[in-house]
Amino acid sequence: MRISDFDYKLPEELIAQQPLTERDASRMLVVDRATETWRDSQFRLLPDLLSGGDVLVINNTRVFPARLHGKRKSSGGKVELLLLREVAPNVWEALTRPARRLEAGAKIDFADAAMSGEVIQELPHGVRLIKLETNEPLENVLDRIGETPLPPYIKRTSEKSDDDRGRYQTVYAKEGGAIAAPTAGLHFTPAVLERIKARGIQIAEVTLHVGYGTFEPVRVDDIAEHTVAAEWFSIDDAAAKTINTARDRKSRVIAVGTTTTRALESAATSNREVKAGSGFAHLTILPGYQFKVIDSLLTNFHLPQSSLLMLVSAFAGRDFMLAAYRHAVNARYRFYSYGDCMLIM
Repeated sequence: MRISDFDYKLPEELIAQQPLTERDASRMLVVDRATETWRDSQFRLLPDLLSGGDVLVINNTRVFPARLHGKRKSSGGKVELLLLREVAPNVWEALTRPARRLEAGAKIDFADAAMSGEVIQELPHGVRLIKLETNEPLENVLDRIGETPLPPYIKRTSEKSDDDRGRYQTVYAKEGGAIAAPTAGLHFTPAVLERIKARGIQIAEVTLHVGYGTFEPVRVDDIAEHTVAAEWFSIDDAAAKTINTARDRKSRVIAVGTTTTRALESAATSNREVKAGSGFAHLTILPGYQFKVIDSLLTNFHLPQSSLLMLVSAFAGRDFMLAAYRHAVNARYRFYSYGDCMLIM
């Protein structure tokens, strides 16, 4: 299949630029894979669509303030860094802008005197290996000067919004390490979670630190040649037991988001059980993939020609998904990170 097979037309005004005032006020398109039908609904009604014994699996990763602004020491020119992952103590892979001005050996000053940086290696696609020097724990410095790494399609008159620190975070975020939110989880409120529990639905928590792989552009024409970069995940014994017990009794496992899906499917054994443990998820899910764990998926609407659209197409079928997306466009759903959601049953 070609990447062009996963394209659709989206009016720019449907890309949500701000979150709704109330998290759970989002619209929700409920789609049925068996009948290839859909209906318009509201996220607040999600608990009513689940049954006692079902397991809802959430990703409890927490976004850290990974976007930094600095200046080249030699010229004073402005640079921007998006920290991707730490590969050694205080050595980070970072997406840089403008990358062409950050050659190996370039030094960077930040507004906070407690930190400086040096480019130690040039990597493809604007990524650089950067050594950060700090006078105190890096976490403290990032908390002071780092910004919430909002996706580039969110365009604001002001690049920084303190509101995003809380709003671009799930209410159940615990484990720091993500550079993007698991956006399907942004709709949940404590009240919705309590209603879910009250219906006898178990909630299992896993961790997958959303990394560059989740939103990296697909740069090949033949999707079989695309590989999603590895992301660190962890599933503890309690979560694995909850999920496996549900599968044994033929109850549904509902994944909240594509990142949760990637973690669960990466941990699946040949007999379709979830194995507890931690490591890097290398799995790339494309049409033709046979899902081993999840039965339903709650997800936001994804970019055209993206690996995430390919994942949901693998779960529900490309033609059906694109038809559902066309309906969402015509019905004026809000798209992407701060947008509405879809429940695939």
